[in-house]
Formats: sequence, C-alpha cells, structure tokens
Amino acid sequence: MTGWMTVALVSFQVGILVILLEALRRQDVAAATNALVSFAVTLVPAAVEYVAEAGFDGSIAFGTDLPLWVAVAGFLHAVGMLGPYDSVWWWDHLTHLVSAALVAALVYAGFLVLTPALGWWRIGLLTIGVTFIVGVLWELFELLARRVGNQYDVEPVLVHYGWRDTAFDLVFDVLGALLVVLFDLRVFVSVADRSLESQGVTVLGASVLVFAVALVVLGLDARSGES
Repeated sequence: MTGWMTVALVSFQVGILVILLEALRRQDVAAATNALVSFAVTLVPAAVEYVAEAGFDGSIAFGTDLPLWVAVAGFLHAVGMLGPYDSVWWWDHLTHLVSAALVAALVYAGFLVLTPALGWWRIGLLTIGVTFIVGVLWELFELLARRVGNQYDVEPVLVHYGWRDTAFDLVFDVLGALLVVLFDLRVFVSVADRSLESQGVTVLGASVLVFAVALVVLGLDARSGES
C-alpha cells in the first residue's frame, strides 16, 4: 500500500473511532453500534488476507483500493448516524452512491472474471441487477431493524425512513452501479481473478439472502398485524 493511501486509510479509521467516542458520549446506541461495525468492516480486507495466508496456504492481496474505499463508505455512514442523515437531505444519497459503487465494482470484477464471454453490456446489466438486489436486501434489513426495535421497545440500529426514502435509496444504488459499468471500472479484477472459484456465487448468494430476509420481514409484518 502506497504511503498516501496508508495515511488516508488510517485517517478514516481514526475518524470512525472518533465518531464512536462521540456517539458513546451522547449515549447514542445506534450511532455507536454503526460506528463500531463500520470500523470492524475496514479491518476485513486485512483479516481475509491474513486468514488466507495463514490458514489456507493461499495468498490474497486486495491492494490499495478496496480497504480505502471501504473506510470511506464506513466513515460516511458513521457520520450520518450522528445527525446528517436527518438534517442534510443529500447525505443519504451520497452514502448509498459510494457504497453501491463499491458493491458494483466488486460484482463487476467478479462477472468479468467468471463470465467474460457474456460481453460488456450483458455483464453490465448483471452488475446493475445484482447491485439492485443488494440494495433491496439493505432496505429489508432497515425495515427489519425497525420492526425489532418496535417489538422490543429499543432504538433501532438501522432506521427505515419510509417507502419514498427507500425508492430514492434504490435509485442511487442503481446510479452507483451504472457509473461503474459506464466507466468500465476494473480496479478489483485482479483480486477477483485470484479469489473466485465457482461461477454464479454472487448472484445465487444474493438472491437467497434477499429471499430469506424477505420471509423474515413478511413474518414480522404478519405478527404485527395480528397483535
């Protein structure tokens, strides 16, 4: 990792920890939880590299782009939980755009490695579709968090702002994926080439997760309707 990239990564990680301390000072459980999770996610690339090398006799190198991109997305989300999600109208759109573009760049690289014969436009459509599915999954998690919070009378860790907000979120998710495809962003192709082993994992896994979460949410809706 180059010097300035390392400095930037550490700076965003420290920023997330500062947000965590501020959330704890405010006794804001949701903001503190999100900051803690955001910081933990920034460590995932390094952890995967270590486990692959130590436990599986393999080698995975994510390079400089992925850890920093994850840290930026986590930082924006953590900051948003302290207030900008409610007070700055475009903050939620920005976080969704950055996060969705990250997901799309990873998915795009995976399809380029696994199914190069499909051609650019088909891979682009698949990338946009999978990113949309992941976006739907996230919105379902927000809805589930609200249901759980209401059921147990606790502040939800993720906040669902209504169906109009959900629609805008999905629009910016698709926009992030569209930008990745239009600019043919291949920053993670080398990582995908070394890491992926079976075809269809991304699409199938995302579809199964969405289906499972949808069932849970519908079950909670049914229970809330009965009570």
